[in-house]
Amino acid sequence: MNPPTQLSDFLNYLIDTDHNTPHELNNDSLPSINEISSELGISVSSVREQLEVAKALGLVEVRPRTGIRRLPYSFTPAINQSLTYAISMNKKVFEIYSDLRIHIETSYWDQAVTLLTDGDRAELKELVDRAWEKLRGTPIQIPHSEHRQFHLKIYSRLENVFVQGILEAYWDAYEAVGLDVYADYQYLQEVWKYHQIMVDSINSGDIHAGYQALTEHKDLLYHRPGQSDS
Repeated sequence: MNPPTQLSDFLNYLIDTDHNTPHELNNDSLPSINEISSELGISVSSVREQLEVAKALGLVEVRPRTGIRRLPYSFTPAINQSLTYAISMNKKVFEIYSDLRIHIETSYWDQAVTLLTDGDRAELKELVDRAWEKLRGTPIQIPHSEHRQFHLKIYSRLENVFVQGILEAYWDAYEAVGLDVYADYQYLQEVWKYHQIMVDSINSGDIHAGYQALTEHKDLLYHRPGQSDS
């Protein structure tokens, strides 16, 4: 398949080298900028500019010792770039994106939960237990890390890079707008009560009950004191 013509020379180069390099020889390392410039027949400055775009999209990384290296494809960096810009222009964009994330999670619930391993289910229970320890401890701590890990873990077995990217970008934006810093204590207790029901339902095999808890817990989004949450 010929690469789309709207891509840059460097992105087309990444596609071409991936397709035409024998798998056993492809270690994801790429030639130097000067070598790529010579091979593509474009200036070094053009390669540098196009390389920066590829870095922003999360397609490559550049390090002093290892040089240029191709990264596994992820949808998250591209969404983060666009979403960060949109939220900077209008804070309400986060609420719109949050609504999208809600629909993604509910739509993929059954499929995602069915794919979870025994180890995944044990990890979900551990995250809930750890969150309760933080909420009931002295001093009280916000279990944000557990919140993020809990939701992403449920969908972690889906072989859908676009779903993963949408969900990961949501939590990056959640942190960027400061929702991980403070939340009403009563609100947090309600959120984790639903999480407890969700994990208990998953571990008992009652997928429908877990789905009900997921959808009801999403309604808290509209009742979070001061601002939106999930």
